[in-house]
Amino acid sequence: MVTTSSRILDDIARLATDAAGAAQGVRREVETVVKSQIERLLRDLDVVTREEFEAVREMALLAREENDKLAARLAALEAAKPEA
Repeated sequence: MVTTSSRILDDIARLATDAAGAAQGVRREVETVVKSQIERLLRDLDVVTREEFEAVREMALLAREENDKLAARLAALEAAKPEA
């Protein structure tokens, strides 16, 4: 009787372990499908990536700095220009 109960409990434990493994497999599959669908949606919406955004932002900051330098230089030149 003890052996039979032990065997039944072992079978139940094995089934529970197999079910948990199958659930993890399904979860990974669902995550993969959802991720690919979201990536496709973002591509279709033509959304920029974080890296692209940061690169353009850096370019804009550099251009603004250059513009400020040129504006200051122009102001200095205009101030130094003799009046006619």
